Amino acid sequence: MTFVQLIDCRTSRFDEMNRLMDMWVEQTKGKRTATHALVGKDRSDASHFVEIVEFPSYEEAMRNSNLAETGRIFQGMVALCDEMPTFTDLEVVRDEQLNCATAREWFEQAGTMEIDHMFDRVTDDYVEHDPSGSEETGLRAAREEFAGWRQAFAFSFRVDDQIAQEDRVCTRWTWTGRHKGDYLGIPATGQNVTMTGMTWQRFREGMICEGWWQYDRAGLMEQLGVLGE
Repeated sequence: MTFVQLIDCRTSRFDEMNRLMDMWVEQTKGKRTATHALVGKDRSDASHFVEIVEFPSYEEAMRNSNLAETGRIFQGMVALCDEMPTFTDLEVVRDEQLNCATAREWFEQAGTMEIDHMFDRVTDDYVEHDPSGSEETGLRAAREEFAGWRQAFAFSFRVDDQIAQEDRVCTRWTWTGRHKGDYLGIPATGQNVTMTGMTWQRFREGMICEGWWQYDRAGLMEQLGVLGE
């Protein structure tokens, strides 16, 4: 279970504190177990800072605490603080990435939901980047492209992995389909095919406003007998 440590401190020497944190990151390469660190400054008190450090588990956090480098940096941190920093240890009991959930739902419903409803969470100014085309396309073209896939294949997506960065979500997926209609001039074969790919989606106010697609079109064509072994 993910574990988070909150470090609450007061200091008028934040620039030195920041350099100390840079030193810890450099010195613990290949050793540290922390996966994410975030520092926030109190808007009403310029000397009040809270650092949030994330670990895969409590056990990994303890391994990190036992590093000699962590001990040395901690002593330096205490020296820079106006008073003794306080620590709060939190077991994460709920971790909900809202944009990730929207992206997952979009892919899981892509093969069954009515096409019009598939774009309910897509903005009117949506921009799509697809390796099959040379230019960006808008919402209308994206709908037509999606409708073409639905006409050619009975398919479903399996979401394999997701990561989120700021307003973007990357979904790594496996697509499985049955070739039931014309696809790029290839008549229906009834063949079952698979394809892997990744899609970055950018969100604005909970809506998908841009998408970048990468997928194994060549592998799909080979399965349909168009490309040689």
